[in-house]
Amino acid sequence: MVRSKIKTKSMPKEFWAEAVDCAVYLQNRCKTISLENMTPQEAWSGSKPTVAHLKVFGSIAYAHVPDQKREKLDDKSSKLIFVGYDERSKAYKLYDPLTKKMRVSRDVQVNEESMWDWSAMQEVAHKEANEEPVIIIPTPTNATTTTTRRFGPLDDDPRTPKTRSMQDLYEETSELHLVCLLAQGENISFEEAIKDDKWCDAMNEEMRAIEKNDTWELTSLPKGHKAIGVKWVYKKKMNPQGEIDKYKARLVAKGYKQKEGIDYEEVFAPVARMESIRLIISLAAQSKWRIFQMDVKSAFLNGILEEEVYVEQPLGYVKKGNEGKVLKLKKALYGLKQAPRAWNTRIDQYFKSHGFVQCPYEHALYVKVKNGEMLVVALYVDDLIFTGNSGEMIEEFKKAMMREFEMTDLGLMSYFLGLEIKQSDDGIFISQEAYAKEVLKRFNMANCNPVSTPVECGVKLSRHDKGNVIDATLYKSLVGSLRYLTCTRPDILYAVGLVSRFMEEPRTTHWKAIKRILRYIQGTLSLGLFYDSSANDFGVCGYSDSDWGGDTDDRKSTSGFVFYVGNTAFTWLSKKQPIVTLSTCEAEYVAAATCVCHAIWLRQLLKEMNFAQEDATQIYLDSKSAIELAKNPVHHERSKHIDVRYHFIREQVKMKNIELIHVKSEDQVADIFTKPLPIKLFEKFKNLLGMMDVKEIKFKRGC
Repeated sequence: MVRSKIKTKSMPKEFWAEAVDCAVYLQNRCKTISLENMTPQEAWSGSKPTVAHLKVFGSIAYAHVPDQKREKLDDKSSKLIFVGYDERSKAYKLYDPLTKKMRVSRDVQVNEESMWDWSAMQEVAHKEANEEPVIIIPTPTNATTTTTRRFGPLDDDPRTPKTRSMQDLYEETSELHLVCLLAQGENISFEEAIKDDKWCDAMNEEMRAIEKNDTWELTSLPKGHKAIGVKWVYKKKMNPQGEIDKYKARLVAKGYKQKEGIDYEEVFAPVARMESIRLIISLAAQSKWRIFQMDVKSAFLNGILEEEVYVEQPLGYVKKGNEGKVLKLKKALYGLKQAPRAWNTRIDQYFKSHGFVQCPYEHALYVKVKNGEMLVVALYVDDLIFTGNSGEMIEEFKKAMMREFEMTDLGLMSYFLGLEIKQSDDGIFISQEAYAKEVLKRFNMANCNPVSTPVECGVKLSRHDKGNVIDATLYKSLVGSLRYLTCTRPDILYAVGLVSRFMEEPRTTHWKAIKRILRYIQGTLSLGLFYDSSANDFGVCGYSDSDWGGDTDDRKSTSGFVFYVGNTAFTWLSKKQPIVTLSTCEAEYVAAATCVCHAIWLRQLLKEMNFAQEDATQIYLDSKSAIELAKNPVHHERSKHIDVRYHFIREQVKMKNIELIHVKSEDQVADIFTKPLPIKLFEKFKNLLGMMDVKEIKFKRGC
């Protein structure tokens, strides 16, 4: 029944869950012999169900738009797709292909003779991005329908979107990092892979690593246990030039079938923050240290499992004569929910047993100090970067790691998580040129005309902007790609944050704004951050700013800050404030409080890395009233309502951990993170961030 529902209206297979739900709904209203020709619904409720409201799955449906939700000439209905029935009320479940959202509505007309043109939608979604604008499907007016049905009252209002905190995003992102790494595979099957010698060699290499590591043992499945399936995932690993470096086959467990509390308990595993990695790069550049990189082969296979887990034998490697047996895991396997944590526990125990101290403020950072010599190691899943002032300690560390784990020595760090790194005696340059080109190519903007700034000066975007709704999935994909590019491109951070506010229902004005960012990137592909080795300044200083009431929808302000060690920025932020402030002073004060929190974290982190900050950390603000408010409880009538948590800044100023200094607005670098700027000011602040074109740098020995 499910297959026929999908095929009848040519629905994408992604709607299989809705088709199953709809099929069950119908089965419960069909007579069955086991109940003596009674329907399951009648047997359960005691009353005969009606079938007058039943519709054909996948048909075009038109949901009424209430008067208060439309203007004079707007359409009175929205074109949607019927995908089932709401169990909690007498209403229909509808899918909106434009916003990729499910809706529930009682006031609906269904045209059972029609169906959605999915092929046309895909053609429009992938049309040339240089055409203005990219529209997926225009909203229709009316349509001839076969049936009309109204049910009881139901609120058709969509749920109000919630503002998510950065803390929530950090926690979710940390847990999803590994999922993203596994999701970047090639779309080929096992049957296709075994026809290619390169993939066969890759699978054999993976199986050798698993067996060498004593990962499992062949056994019979005990009663009461279920074996988890496994699958092969294939990936072509690329070098910085975009060429195929290696064919990689990974045996992955179908962890989504595991049950919490039975098959696993804890799953979280820390990875190094990107700002911590940039801090290490900055410190290494000024200390004239080299940064090295190593990779742990099949890292997750080293994690010791605490739970009893069984998996099926992998395709192509089923033991003859033991086809009915399963594999009991001794160690973790990729895809298991607890695999990241098991591996992290294993490497953490190793580091601590060899004299390393885990940083309490960055759990993926380890420091070892011995006789005045220091070694710093940052861990990102199975990638390690390390640096220090002793070549002997570095070589000892490499040898020890190779004795304990199967490692790949990658030498000087040159390519890490999409970052391209050039190390020389002059300093260290980091960029994402290859990734930026890939993004432009993916969104058909490789030949677009460049512009001078990522966001037009004076632009004001709103959720209520006119224009047609565009493909939200395409929009979100582009926003996510640009978000990762901000790892080395702080100059686009504000622009990316601005367009990120409209991911729920993007319109043509928002698409135009996000395309402008791509055009700016097109003209600045080789731009990056240069950490100068001649700076010789390990003191941290920061700049904090806000744009009061800059969001036209909710009148919230935007906070921005940036911190330096030496002449180049290494951590930055552009974020909408969680509250509405009543004045410029209050907005600046709230922004400064966020900045101070970050400064305290940096001071503690640097202390653990043997770069303790003896003097107060200087933070520059362009609001004298905010500085006075932080130093003294003045302006009581104007500040008595401010939440006590923002007054944390006063304590830190009093303890002389923080010093607030006034700076002129034309020298406030953090302005680049809070508002659109004219070209001259934008270029000035971009240069002050330490951003340079790689072509402008004359590298000496060491690249």
